[in-house]
Amino acid sequence: MRHVQRGQGPRPQQAPPQPQYGVPSQPAYGHDDGYDGRGGYDDGRGGYDSGYSDGQVYGGASRGNHGGGRGGDDGYYDAGRPAPNWKRRMKIGTITLLSVVLVWSVATYFWADSKLKREVDLSKVIERPEGGEGTNYLIVGSDSREGMSAEDKKRLHTGSAAGKRTDSMMILHVGDNGNTMISLPRDSDVEIPTFVGSESGKTFKGTGRHVKLNAAYAEDGPELLVRTVEFNTGLRIDHYAEIGFGGFAKIVDAVGGVEMDIPKAFKDKNSGADFKAGKQTLNGEEALAFVRTRYAFAGSDLDRTKNQQKFLAALANQAATPSTVLNPFKLYPTMSAGLDTLIVDKDMGLFDVTEMFWAMKSVSGGDGKSMNIPISGSRGGNLVWDKAKVKQLVEQLNNDEKVTVTEN
Repeated sequence: MRHVQRGQGPRPQQAPPQPQYGVPSQPAYGHDDGYDGRGGYDDGRGGYDSGYSDGQVYGGASRGNHGGGRGGDDGYYDAGRPAPNWKRRMKIGTITLLSVVLVWSVATYFWADSKLKREVDLSKVIERPEGGEGTNYLIVGSDSREGMSAEDKKRLHTGSAAGKRTDSMMILHVGDNGNTMISLPRDSDVEIPTFVGSESGKTFKGTGRHVKLNAAYAEDGPELLVRTVEFNTGLRIDHYAEIGFGGFAKIVDAVGGVEMDIPKAFKDKNSGADFKAGKQTLNGEEALAFVRTRYAFAGSDLDRTKNQQKFLAALANQAATPSTVLNPFKLYPTMSAGLDTLIVDKDMGLFDVTEMFWAMKSVSGGDGKSMNIPISGSRGGNLVWDKAKVKQLVEQLNNDEKVTVTEN
């Protein structure tokens, strides 16, 4: 409301014409000196106003109208540019990110699942024992040279033998009371039972003959190996997984090597091993030599199986680090290296492979137990299992109990 001096009424007003541009002229209120008390100056020719009387600014409406122009730093946006809705933007950004992650995850799953080689048919295994609690994996490292060049064979000291044999065998039990990894020495003395040929379908009657465990694989492949393990232990094998020499070395190189603490220096010309004592990072070639060495330990298969367990646990732990899992430039080469040579049974899915992998990692982290199958002695160069301890061990695994059986 405009100010009116006491004793003086307002002058009659006639709205002045509004100029096309600039500040509209304001009415003056009777000061002799032409000063209207509101910052304006009346020169007697219609009145001049400075334009600051009511907070007006050039080129726009007053602040009270929130219109035209930003009004300096008054904190208001143009009428055509409302303040951004950050909550909505964050919601859209989160939804977009989750969508990208979901699509990437689904694509990765189908890519990885398509690379699994489901070649082992456990339905061909006859007279199987009843299953127990938990899941039992038979993990096999074979000396398969498939896909390896002559240069690779020479570099990795694998030789050029035709076919393939089992170089290491382990039972991994996954359960609620801790995971257990049990090595089966390839020189184990086992009986070959009655079986059905995996290719011929012909039944071969058991004759009570005893052989080294790895001979079962050489005779009729994974199906007879599973049948032999089940017959001699009484433990049902739920899934089978096998990886060859070349794939093993590639996995190690893909994760950038695996650190090992080797307590004692050793050499082995057959495997190419030449290690000093102490902590060191092994590349693929060195890792393969480490897990294959046996002659440096007086030909003992038991010492070698302990090294294999130790290394596989360390490899699983390294592959599961954030630097590998969260880095697609390391994750995909690692997965590809493993899946390219991984052979599994027909019922094994990618989730089963993941469960097996994490169980191996847990053993290395101290949440499980690793051991050799109990041995009571030897016969003709073969290692004889301790039947009483093996029976007790199998009962604990079937009941998913904490394993208390010792290997010695």
